Amino acid sequence: MEARMPGQTKIPCVMMRGGTSKGAYFLARDLPADPDARDRVLLAVMGSPDTRQIDGMGGAHPLTSKVAIIQPSERADADVDYLFAQVVVNEPKVDVSPTCGNILAGVGPFAIEQGLVKPAAGETRVRIYMVNTKSLCTATVKTPGGEVSYDGETQISGVPGTAAPILLDFENTAGSSCGALLPTGKTRDVIEGIPVTCIDNGMPVVVFAAKDVGRTGSESPAALNADAELKARIEAIRLKAGPLMRLGDVAKKVVPKMTLVAPPREGGAVATRTFIPHVCHEAIGVLGAVSVATACVLEGSATAGIARVPEGAIKVLSVEHPIGEFTVQLETKRGPAGLEIARAALLRTARRLFDGNVLIPRAVWNGK
Repeated sequence: MEARMPGQTKIPCVMMRGGTSKGAYFLARDLPADPDARDRVLLAVMGSPDTRQIDGMGGAHPLTSKVAIIQPSERADADVDYLFAQVVVNEPKVDVSPTCGNILAGVGPFAIEQGLVKPAAGETRVRIYMVNTKSLCTATVKTPGGEVSYDGETQISGVPGTAAPILLDFENTAGSSCGALLPTGKTRDVIEGIPVTCIDNGMPVVVFAAKDVGRTGSESPAALNADAELKARIEAIRLKAGPLMRLGDVAKKVVPKMTLVAPPREGGAVATRTFIPHVCHEAIGVLGAVSVATACVLEGSATAGIARVPEGAIKVLSVEHPIGEFTVQLETKRGPAGLEIARAALLRTARRLFDGNVLIPRAVWNGK
């Protein structure tokens, strides 16, 4: 029997709200380099597996069981590297296959305050390499007087009050996880008898009309989470979509995300209900919203006849979700194969909540 090591290990940690998510932010140098050892540490940090995560820092919900791991980048086109980890609440599993645009919103402020990026007067641009998806984002952070400011007048759905805006400008996110914007090669596929659009503009998503699965798209997340028949049907589609999207067997992955779409009800472009992948999201993920908005502008997608898409090369689309909306700006152009996405940008906020050390059992990792 392996001898247990008494005591606890202190690990420097910052808890931050990023967009509508909350997570633990670490410098990579403060965690084990070995991925398996690192994952054991992150499970202990969050208190997984346990539905309440009572013995850790997790909030018993996927949106509050997230981790950002950051380090100086060796790339010429980036200041920092950002690895995202989704710590599953009720399973001993850490998924690093997707990225997270909400947690991304906190990376710029974290990098500045940890001394990885020198602040400029007024605002600071932080170039971020998203390791999970091998893509780039530039975050513009307010830094009056050379210090990060979290105070401002920007309000985002799902977060009380207002805060300083953080502009996220994405580059080359198309196909970042699946190798192509439309990984199946088609704008529309039929899976399990349901017309769908399999798309990856920063987040792999399967988009389909709520009406095609016998729902309105206006149901509450609680109602959808209690709908066992619908969830089984959606999972059957997801499991078949995974290999078609070049993601392999997705039974134990959190991607692709599954999004029901319906006509907008609050003056936006489209209404959504998103499963991540088995729990209906109370909002929608940042890059998930970008992928859904992209599906809306593609001719012949599963959103045809549902989404309201503005004219012009630069399209601003409000993606409605259960607790508000998410505004995505897409810059489009005509290419040899039709409409292409040149750029995607959106606005988020963040706030540093806690700065100190998180403690884990020394038997999990002794810090060496």
